Amino acid sequence: MKDSKKIKFSFLIIVVICIVVNILGCMISAMYWSSWFLFGLSVITLGVFTYYIIRKLSYLNYIIEGSKRIKEGDINYKLELVGNDNFTYLAENINNIGEGLGNAIGNQLKSERMKSELITNVSHDLKTPLTSIINYIELIKNDEDMLQPEHIKDYIHVLDNKSKKLKLLIEDLFEASRASSGNLELNIEKIELSQILRQSIGEVEEKLLDLGLDIKLNMPEDKVYVNADGRRLYRVLESLLSNISKYSLNNTRIYIDIGISNKIVILTMKNISSYELNFDPNELMERFKRADESRNTEGNGLGLAIARDLVSLQGGKFYVDIDGDLFKVRLEFPSVDK
Repeated sequence: MKDSKKIKFSFLIIVVICIVVNILGCMISAMYWSSWFLFGLSVITLGVFTYYIIRKLSYLNYIIEGSKRIKEGDINYKLELVGNDNFTYLAENINNIGEGLGNAIGNQLKSERMKSELITNVSHDLKTPLTSIINYIELIKNDEDMLQPEHIKDYIHVLDNKSKKLKLLIEDLFEASRASSGNLELNIEKIELSQILRQSIGEVEEKLLDLGLDIKLNMPEDKVYVNADGRRLYRVLESLLSNISKYSLNNTRIYIDIGISNKIVILTMKNISSYELNFDPNELMERFKRADESRNTEGNGLGLAIARDLVSLQGGKFYVDIDGDLFKVRLEFPSVDK
C-alpha cells in the first residue's frame, strides 16, 4: 500500500510541476506576444493532458492494488482491461500470472490426490494375492499331516497362480516407473505395423471369440511402416487388446483400423464397454485407474498408463476418447517410406 501511495504521490508532483511550468510559460508568452488566445489554447491542451495523465495514474494504481490481491491469495481475481497500451498489456500479464498460479495449484492438488489413490490402490492390489499366499501357506503348515495329496496339489496350484499375479504386478510397476521416467533402452527400427498387429490379435483371438466378440479388421492392402521398438510396440498392442477382452460388452463388435493421413499412420481400436464410462478419458490413463472401479475384473489399471508412455517414448501419440459406452483408442506414428 505504501508503494502505491509513493508512486501516486510522485506522479502528482510531476503533474503539478508540469502544470505550473506550462502556465507560467503560457502567461509569459501571452504578455510578450499579446496573444491571450494562445494562452487559453495552451491551458485547454494542458488540461486535457493532465486529465489523461491522472486517468493513467489511476489505472496504474488499480493494477497495483489488483496485483496485491493476487499476491495475497485471491488468484481468481481478474483485472479489467482498459484501452490498448502498455498498462493494458501489464494488466493482461498479471491476469495470466493469476491463471498460471491457479493451474499450478490445481495440478499440485491433483498430483497429491493421485499419489494418495496410487498408494491405496497399490496396497490393495499387493495385499490381495499376498493374503491368499499367506493363508494357503498357513493351511499347509497347520494341517500338513492331515492334508490329502490332492488337496496339497490344489493349494500349490493356487499359490502358483497368486505368486505369478504378484510377480506380474511388480513387473508392471517397474515398467510403469521406467516408462514414465524415460529410463528405457529402445531398439528403434522400421516395423511393418500390419504384421505386428496381426500377431497381437492372434494371441487373444481365441479369448475374444469365446466372449462373442467379433473383430472387424480394416487395413490397407499395401504394407505400412513406422519407426518403433518391436518388443515395446507389441507390448502396447497386447495391453490394448487385453483391455478390450476384459472390459468389452459380450457379443459386440471390435473395430480395428489402420490408415494413413498426411504422412501419419493412425491405428484405432473401438469397442463397446460393459461398464459405465462416467469419467474423463484422461483419468483412465492415470496409474491404477480402472473402468471397473469395483475391481472385480483381472488387471491392475497400469495398462493404459504404460501404453501411453511407451508410445510417447517411441515418438508416437496416444489418445483416448469416450462417447457414451463407446471406448476408442488412437495411436499415431510418423509414416516411414518402404
